[in-house]
Amino acid sequence: MSSDTADTAADSAGADEYDRSAAEAAEAADLVDPLGAARDRFVLPEGLIYLDGNSLGAMPAAVLPAMNDALSRQWAGDLIRSWNDNDWWSLPGRVGDRIGSLIGAAPGQVMCGDSTSVQLFQALVAACRMRPGRTVLLTDGDSFPTDQYIADAVGRLLDLEVVRVHPNDVGEHLDARTAAVLFSLVDYRTGELFDAAGITGAVQRAGAVMVWDLCHAAGALLVELDSIGAEFAVGCGYKYLNGGPGAPAFIYIAERLLAELELPLTGWHGHRTPFGLDQHYTPSLSVEQARIGTPPLLSMLALDAALDAFTGTSMDELRAKSLGLTDRAIHYADARLAEFGVEVVTPREHRRRGSQVSLRMPQAYEVCQALIARGVIGDFRAPDLLRLGYAPLYLRHIDVQNSMQILYDVLATGAYQDPAYAHRNPVT
Repeated sequence: MSSDTADTAADSAGADEYDRSAAEAAEAADLVDPLGAARDRFVLPEGLIYLDGNSLGAMPAAVLPAMNDALSRQWAGDLIRSWNDNDWWSLPGRVGDRIGSLIGAAPGQVMCGDSTSVQLFQALVAACRMRPGRTVLLTDGDSFPTDQYIADAVGRLLDLEVVRVHPNDVGEHLDARTAAVLFSLVDYRTGELFDAAGITGAVQRAGAVMVWDLCHAAGALLVELDSIGAEFAVGCGYKYLNGGPGAPAFIYIAERLLAELELPLTGWHGHRTPFGLDQHYTPSLSVEQARIGTPPLLSMLALDAALDAFTGTSMDELRAKSLGLTDRAIHYADARLAEFGVEVVTPREHRRRGSQVSLRMPQAYEVCQALIARGVIGDFRAPDLLRLGYAPLYLRHIDVQNSMQILYDVLATGAYQDPAYAHRNPVT
């Protein structure tokens, strides 16, 4: 046997031993996982490793019976009586309070309904109106396009200059001209977690108003809106909250702001006496003013049922498991994937990490498609990021280990070079 052959055999044996040891460690971690039983609360296809809960959460088992009841009894049987008999009317506030318990908000400050875009528009216009005479709106040029598009639209509407800055550099751009700041708490591409308390404090000291986008944070990590003195926040219901495709979004408005608030969309459900059917709008004195029109009841009932999956869990437990899962993925990438030019772009520091791991690599799209073909579902973000989301309620440590070994095989064998994987689907 040549020395090169011997070295290759030794490397292979060492790699196999690493994988065996890592798998044993993952199985041991699952045995003591305090959230292990929560996995049974979800419908998960056999043989599939789902790492895309940061885009669309898995379906909780409670949703199907809830929807059957909503359709067959509440709508088909009780019809319009359900507004009273099944308490449809108070559902947006009740679901809002349930979400509030996951993002550090006391009751009466979160309202559920409409889309993330609508809620962003509501919050951002209201925030800027609170600072008349100021002319600048700051946002992150790397944030999800919706946030940037809405910021630009609000800028045009209110004649504000929209300036794009990185959240870590915001202190350099805050001055007496700044009306409001809109940032995502977690960078959707890299998974970087920003300093919510520090940034909020800096913005407020400059006399501006802070608006947080929690789409990639709510339900996966610890958010403490009340304790950091937050003013506005918005988020979606279909990612880590597992509310299903098109699930309604939410808006947080700090209680201290409700009396001075001027929301731009003044629908009749937000009126102080909606069934008084007045000609002119008078806002509710509570967070009910954040309601607009008739909410998407079926989607909201699904989200309400989905939130049952969080029963008996704590955000501290969720955060600890999230960090354990992402640690495992990062350690494997460092040990086994670097030889293929794979770069971990997600911060390694716990305080700076959300609940995903993003890997930069050549042909990331093709690699993602090859993984999907092997039963590992992640997603791709242009131009070169493979994004793997770790939903702590239903993912196991062994899922992380197995998926990373499959990724190694895809790269080592060049399986991603199959021309079929180069075809670009409409949704990537």
